[in-house]
Amino acid sequence: MDASMPLIYCVAFFSVVLALAFAVYLHLWVKRQPVENRTIREVSALIKAGANTFMRKEYRILAIFAAVAAVLLFIFLPNPIWSAEFEATKNLSMVVAYIAGTVLSAIAGKMGIIVATSSNGRSAEAAQKGIEPAFLIGFRGGAVMGLAVVGISLFGVAGVLLLFGDTTISLGFSFGASSLALFAKAGGGIFTKTADVSADLTGKVELGIPEDDPRNPAVIADNVGDNVGDVAGMGADLFDSNVAAMTSALVLATSLEAATGTATAQLANVAMVFMYAALGLIASIIGIATARIGKGGTPTKALNSSTYVTSGVFVVLTALATLLFEGFSWRIWGASTVGLVVGVIIGLTTDYFTDDTKPIVQRVAHASRSGSAFTVLSGVSYGFISALPAMIGIAVSALAAYKICEPLGTQYALFGIAMAAVGMLSIVGMIISNDAYGPIVDNARGLAEMGGLGEDTIRIADELDSAGNTVKAVTKGFAIGAAGLTVISLLGAYMSEANVALQALGRELITGFDIMNPVVFFGLLIGAAIPAVFSAMLILGVDKNAQRMVAEIHRQFREIRGLREGKPGVKPEYDRCINIATSGALRELIPAGLMAIVATLLVGFIGGPLAIGGFLMGNIVSGLLLSLFMSNAGGLWDNSKKYVEAGNEGGKGSEAHKAAVVGDTVGDPFKDTAGPSINTQITVVSLVASLMSAIFAASSLFH
Repeated sequence: MDASMPLIYCVAFFSVVLALAFAVYLHLWVKRQPVENRTIREVSALIKAGANTFMRKEYRILAIFAAVAAVLLFIFLPNPIWSAEFEATKNLSMVVAYIAGTVLSAIAGKMGIIVATSSNGRSAEAAQKGIEPAFLIGFRGGAVMGLAVVGISLFGVAGVLLLFGDTTISLGFSFGASSLALFAKAGGGIFTKTADVSADLTGKVELGIPEDDPRNPAVIADNVGDNVGDVAGMGADLFDSNVAAMTSALVLATSLEAATGTATAQLANVAMVFMYAALGLIASIIGIATARIGKGGTPTKALNSSTYVTSGVFVVLTALATLLFEGFSWRIWGASTVGLVVGVIIGLTTDYFTDDTKPIVQRVAHASRSGSAFTVLSGVSYGFISALPAMIGIAVSALAAYKICEPLGTQYALFGIAMAAVGMLSIVGMIISNDAYGPIVDNARGLAEMGGLGEDTIRIADELDSAGNTVKAVTKGFAIGAAGLTVISLLGAYMSEANVALQALGRELITGFDIMNPVVFFGLLIGAAIPAVFSAMLILGVDKNAQRMVAEIHRQFREIRGLREGKPGVKPEYDRCINIATSGALRELIPAGLMAIVATLLVGFIGGPLAIGGFLMGNIVSGLLLSLFMSNAGGLWDNSKKYVEAGNEGGKGSEAHKAAVVGDTVGDPFKDTAGPSINTQITVVSLVASLMSAIFAASSLFH
């Protein structure tokens, strides 16, 4: 197997080059599409400038955080500078890997901004020619980001392991990606939902003007938010998820040598991680290339069919690799396939609860006729119910993967769960493409209205946007499911790292976490509370910021003569709303993430490795439930509003419409700020636990 490792690395790096080359081709193709409408060009330029300004200020703050974290990492990890085991080169390697993770994660977000802001206006203008050309621009724009994010993440993980040859250092790389993603997603989410909530409440509810009416001072900030939250933040988030899945699998793969007594099995399993990730990237390229709206087709059908194509290609390619390479196990292939299949099923169940052609969304829209209280009550109820199928799916896939691989040994069973997560995230290139398509066509819809392209063009843009909302909900369910499996495997990686430290101290190894142990139960209760507090801090950030923006919008409508009436030449002060969203988001993005990290450290120093095990279990279960609930509830409220706006239950301007808008504004920070950020929060605390396991074992109050 030693001889084949160079070949595996070659396959991995070849897939990266292929993906990036295809991404460049698609980006150039998008750039060649015309954008001739003067208003669209001007507004697109404002959106691009606003997004770049926010990203520049956000990354400046995160650079300071990363610099402080890098110094602390050098002092403490892998061994504190005062310990006898301290090696400067190892600690420096950890710092280099951490910085590489943050930089590559930042690049992933920035690439998303570049392509999204160049695709939105072109998609709007293409809608004048029909739905197919507009769809292709939106989807291919999203695909650039999907391919780039996954290609860069595979390159980073493979490069770090090849350079340092130590999976503990790889955990540092993953922590860099996760910590930046946590703050980027939180900051972008607060920005986008501040603007979205403010624009909807003042425009639709108070004034009864259209969603993207240029009279509304918050409308440009809303479009900027689509990019910094739903594109850049989401890109960093899924970059982190993919890196964490591969890293946890690699940590468990390398620990298998002790169980087997040979390095051959270890190398085979390391090779499987990279091979499967590379083949998933190639499958995504094929799926993206085949995405089309056929005759009589719809955007939703085209997006979903490309996902199915990608999934099928991945299963076939990995089966061939398992057949051809010595040491590859069919049981591991089975575990990864189970993960992928369950991921698709979770996506389908999410679709049932969030698609406006399905009964749940229509019931919430009907409830809106009775007032906003009933919109909120029904949405919350169905949101909670929607979490059950996904939680069952995660549980079934973890159990199935464990049992499939258990005959190979207990440690192989945990590795099987990690490979189920790799399998579920194998098509993440396609998932990101679908997800990034959403905010691109959302911007396109607004630009079509502001550019005066006519009702037919706006109707086509609305259809594209509706598909984007549905598919975004599906991809969020998929991503949360994958995060669930990833953090279970990260729990296994934590046990592996903690046992290395405990063995060195001559202490009893961890074989599991007994909740009847008061130290474990102590950690479990605190861990379960953290996602709720984390979510509350982010939602309160949106709440406080949106109140400031609403006050600014009222001031402009009161003081700028002719703005409310839409007199020619009278324009709102868009920059003031963008500045409010920016300053508020930057002020609120650090505290919530820092709270989660500090809580992890306190539990570890008080209760030690066992308390941290309980902390992670509570954090995982509570976090997954809240994340699924908020993402799905937000999605169904959003599409209930769109269902009413399509002319149902009284249509635009009706009491049902006003109630549905209120539901949407409640759901906005649920689905685009707190919900998806919880995934990253769970990953970050899991990685902090793994990296600090040796220090917790040696320095805790209760061993």
